[in-house]
Amino acid sequence: MASKTTFPVTPEQTSTTRRGTRGKEAKEKQQVGTPRGTRETKAKLSKALGDSAREARQKAGLTQADVAERIGVATEVYGRLERGLLMPSVPTLRRLCLALHLPADKLLALGTSHSPTWADVPPPPQQEGLQMRRLLRHVRRLKPHQLRALSIVAATLRKDE
Repeated sequence: MASKTTFPVTPEQTSTTRRGTRGKEAKEKQQVGTPRGTRETKAKLSKALGDSAREARQKAGLTQADVAERIGVATEVYGRLERGLLMPSVPTLRRLCLALHLPADKLLALGTSHSPTWADVPPPPQQEGLQMRRLLRHVRRLKPHQLRALSIVAATLRKDE
């Protein structure tokens, strides 16, 4: 499943033309500038979101790879999210809330106490151990002939018990 994730862009990248020179509009925009408070607010929000996500993930006993798989992003992308280096897209934010069983307002550190109705999701059917989740993550990526071989090995191992 592909996920649309936003990445931070520097002001220089947004104000250059394709040839790399600044146009008239870019110079005017640079003079007006983006308020410093807006940039700082976004950085604080990213950091708060990352801290909340890390805390919820650890409380649930999940790894970064587990959460990344559940929300459909690469593990490295999720790591940057937890470190506060990027903000997720709205659909990714929603999937993150569902995966961590955490309301968006709490994830965004907005401080309200009630959770939205869409966040009420039934708990997963079975709590699996860390090693089992890692094994299943690897098994899901196997090709059919590899799955057959793994099945034979597993059946042999069970007979030895």
